[in-house]
Amino acid sequence: MFEGVMPALITPFNEDDSVNIQGFKDNISYVEKGGVSGVVTCGTTGESATLSTSEHKELIDIAVECANVPVVAGTGSNNTAEALELTRFAEGAGADGALLISPYYNKPNNAGLINHFKTVAENVDIPIILYNVPSRTGQDMPLEVIQQLSKVDNIVAIKDACGDLAKMSQMIENTANENFTVISGEDPLTLPILSIGGEGVISVTANIIPDKMVKLVNAARENDIKTARQVHYEIAPLIRAMFTETNPIPVKRAAELVGLAGGHLRLPLAQLNNDNEHILTDALKNMGCLK
Repeated sequence: MFEGVMPALITPFNEDDSVNIQGFKDNISYVEKGGVSGVVTCGTTGESATLSTSEHKELIDIAVECANVPVVAGTGSNNTAEALELTRFAEGAGADGALLISPYYNKPNNAGLINHFKTVAENVDIPIILYNVPSRTGQDMPLEVIQQLSKVDNIVAIKDACGDLAKMSQMIENTANENFTVISGEDPLTLPILSIGGEGVISVTANIIPDKMVKLVNAARENDIKTARQVHYEIAPLIRAMFTETNPIPVKRAAELVGLAGGHLRLPLAQLNNDNEHILTDALKNMGCLK
């Protein structure tokens, strides 16, 4: 189920800071037309850190209601009880999977990491995707922890953004006998990760160019390396522009520029600076995204 391209959806806001529900629905329709295999809501790209619990739940409900592809709900927290509450809600709402970031700020030891994820997994039936993103959490999930968690029945995948291809290769090797999928969590490394056995990407850039990301991933999975490499380099400048500042600052601005629902950012995030906006605008123009 968790293969191919799954956009990490942005959360558009109205001027009064409320969630732009219609814009959120329209954005889902847009990426579906691009051929994505699923959507992820309430992750880092969706500004989950500044969503209230009620907004978090509402967005999961809306995504499940209006999406025609599998929905993965971001339900992670550095508070195990809260992560379990949100994951139970996602399961009850009909989400197809849950994405759980490793606990940030706490920096748990290996036993704590294992018990955190197992506590959630053993109290729900919904498939769970681990999320390793050291730049956000301050901690790189160790290989031995990932390998042990891959043996838990409903922990079925990991979205990895550690940036270490050697580690990810060993991760794929170590979990080869499990029902466990490795997914890229970094757009620039999607093609290299697919080349060593990854099965897809949870993507920021797919909010803007879902069709191109799908073309890249499909070509790589069909061993059409020439096409995959061609698309990789075609979209590389836009991917770089998406990460000139903290995600989702650039992607929300890109959404506004191409006519999607983006809206402002909730504090403490602030708007893209002028120099980086020029980089982003040029990349979008070169991709043919701007008229």
